[in-house]
Amino acid sequence: MRIGILRFGQVDSRILDRVKENLNMAFSETECIFVDDVLPLPKEAFNNERQQYNSSSILDIVENRADEDESLGRVLGIIDADLYVSSLNFVFGEARCPGKAALISLWRLKPEFHEKPSNMELFVERVTKEAVHELGHTFGLRHCPDPFCVMYFSNSIFDTDRKQSLFCGKCQMKLAKTSVEQ
Repeated sequence: MRIGILRFGQVDSRILDRVKENLNMAFSETECIFVDDVLPLPKEAFNNERQQYNSSSILDIVENRADEDESLGRVLGIIDADLYVSSLNFVFGEARCPGKAALISLWRLKPEFHEKPSNMELFVERVTKEAVHELGHTFGLRHCPDPFCVMYFSNSIFDTDRKQSLFCGKCQMKLAKTSVEQ
């Protein structure tokens, strides 16, 4: 199976290359590729009052791309903008569960956002965790109660930092079962 990485706006190519490499390791039996197009930030998804982008609106765009390209089993959208869903102040990402579309935001994963010094390794680690997490949802995995599992819900950056970029044993078994069925 192939996972396409769809970029929205300006996204640092160093981050993209590292995340692509990490996703190839996290999801064996898959090949991650970059979708040729780089889409602009969707103006229609921007909420002036909140000064954030509606994640669900952008996820619809990712899903449409996934439906258009039959060579891709999944599409992961990556955007460097602050995202929200109506019931939450912000989200690190969102995905169809199960489905073919996932989306992550780099915005709040940067150490600088949390008034810390720039740290590329920490940033790549956070982005990888959120990418694996959201793609896990596309395979039908739900949030896991294990705070170290990548499928644990990150309510804050502290949750993201605590969890690993790997699935716990239970989630790994569910993923393996789902992958065989697809």
